Amino acid sequence: MKGPLAGIRVLDASQMMAGPLGGMRLGDLGAEVLKIEPPGAGEWTRSHGFAEAEIKGETTAVLGLNRNKKSLTLNLKNPEGRKTFYELVRKSDVFIQNFRVGTAARLGADYETLRGINDKIIYCSISGYGETGPYAGRPGQDLVVQGYSGSMWSVGKRSDPPLPGALWAIDAMTAYQACIGILAALHHRTATGVGQKVSVNMLSVVMDAQCQELTTHLNLGLLPQRPDAQSAHAWVHAPYGAYPTADGWIVLAMAPASALGEALDDDILRAMTAWDDGAKHREEIYRRVAAATPSKSTAEWLTIFDKVNVWAGPVYDYAALVNDPHVIATGMITSVQHPTIGELRVPNVPILFSETPACVRTAPPLLGQHTDEVLGDVLDLSAAELKRLREQGAI
Repeated sequence: MKGPLAGIRVLDASQMMAGPLGGMRLGDLGAEVLKIEPPGAGEWTRSHGFAEAEIKGETTAVLGLNRNKKSLTLNLKNPEGRKTFYELVRKSDVFIQNFRVGTAARLGADYETLRGINDKIIYCSISGYGETGPYAGRPGQDLVVQGYSGSMWSVGKRSDPPLPGALWAIDAMTAYQACIGILAALHHRTATGVGQKVSVNMLSVVMDAQCQELTTHLNLGLLPQRPDAQSAHAWVHAPYGAYPTADGWIVLAMAPASALGEALDDDILRAMTAWDDGAKHREEIYRRVAAATPSKSTAEWLTIFDKVNVWAGPVYDYAALVNDPHVIATGMITSVQHPTIGELRVPNVPILFSETPACVRTAPPLLGQHTDEVLGDVLDLSAAELKRLREQGAI
């Protein structure tokens, strides 16, 4: 079976995470994704991955973000390379870029130029702060945008410094918002025949993700006040956080204090029967829970908490996560054959379809692995023409 986006061709000229993850998800859904990279070193992530995290010369960062794509090298600064790129634009449905503001225009890859070549193109521009305004030219990177977003003050305890998240959640959320925009634009094009530009920026995305917190502040003027105890969110009732156990850690989320009292055999907590007690007495609740949980193992506590309907779960490291029986039973990890590495294990596609299943079809490509194949199949270029472009430095 083919995925739901079979027949859609995407040109992905993005790098780092937000753009490539969006392109990868479209590939997971069945689109043909052509990853356009500059000749030589390729995109940034090929040479700037996690410290010493490479498999046979391929960074795990680029492997993690580029399955279900074909890589071709094109020099957009070269006249012949740009001409070849324009020919691909004519035969494509979507273009994705996350260049610094102004770079696309300098490369001749801005929306107005590409719309003039293919008026049905869906052009997706991803940026840190948008394409206008005082910050338009600033670098948009996940941690930097976290700092702007206000989110670092919503977690931890009062004495902590600002606490960033370990996940590149803003990059990921931006990728998914870009996909939503692209899919909506494709639907509109199906109905009208008209392409359009889709713009997504990281700061707007993380503000949208904090819609509850910002609505609270904008309308009541309240700011998060972190407690003295460790909290996973400054505005969520205790016992919201992670607690030590005899053999690890356990997470508790939004449990009534009275239910906690049953689980911990604590009469003071049993007497806290009002929902607001979790906020009024949060310091005491945090202290009492933290004092009790080290007495038993994580598994023992999970059994106890489940019996009284307290939301709880273990705190895993990656080794525990990938060996969890639920993760294994539901196929959340899969593998694919890479041309030089062999079997490459990766997270599976997180979207299920009954009729048009998404899947990991192909491994992340080597740099330029598909240049000749793509230009031969899509543009019908001959071996002699490919040789000429390569000699001119266009590919």
